[in-house]
Amino acid sequence: MENKIAIVTGASAGIGAATAVRLSKDFTGIVLVARREDELQVTAEAVKAAGAEPLIIPVDLRQVTAIDEVIAKTIEKFGRIDALINIAGAVPQIHLFEMTDEQWNDGAEMKLHGARRLTIKAWPYLKAAKGSVILTSGNSAEDPKPGFAAMATINAAIVALAKAFAGQGIADGVQVNSVLPGPVMSNRRIGFLKKWSEANNMSLDEAKVKFLEKSQIERYGEPEEIAELMAFLVSPAAKWITGTAVRIDGGEVKGI
Repeated sequence: MENKIAIVTGASAGIGAATAVRLSKDFTGIVLVARREDELQVTAEAVKAAGAEPLIIPVDLRQVTAIDEVIAKTIEKFGRIDALINIAGAVPQIHLFEMTDEQWNDGAEMKLHGARRLTIKAWPYLKAAKGSVILTSGNSAEDPKPGFAAMATINAAIVALAKAFAGQGIADGVQVNSVLPGPVMSNRRIGFLKKWSEANNMSLDEAKVKFLEKSQIERYGEPEEIAELMAFLVSPAAKWITGTAVRIDGGEVKGI
């Protein structure tokens, strides 16, 4: 994929950072978008080491002006957009009856609306390049539970949004899919497990084991495993895969 450019949001850590580094093997330029500039610098060094040129854009995608900034700086630096991988955004893991409107809305603003706005703004360049888009959802979209209600609702909306984009993409030559990761061991996961362990009066190690038992899976996923799927979906080998929600969760969701 010589002279091709990918934008990765949420690139400061976890799946986003792993995806940015993995795509550096196939793309010449990687645009790194997240709020924490210091952590983006770490990802940028890894991108360089992997063979691509990084561009750091530290912005908050909940702000509409940030979307314009990402596109403008990407085009100014590289002149094109071949892939957009939307990973940014976290939704609070709070029980259905305990979440406030503010928590629901804040969760949706970046993960759903930030991805929607950025995809629309990038679309003319993706159309010109016959490029690819990924919207990152989560396996809770297919298995909603009371304690993950907002997450499940927003993730399901992301899957529907990706389907809608894909329908337009058939006419415009833009491939669009959603990816639904399960429990991945990252700083965000550790933070959740710490809260869970405190709420259930157990150690962090005990919480890790109990959560696996509860999920009925062998182990947690690794960010690099999700990154490999992302890289495949934006590769030439996957061009006929579009409008598809791809779940990668070690078998946690048991339904069809």
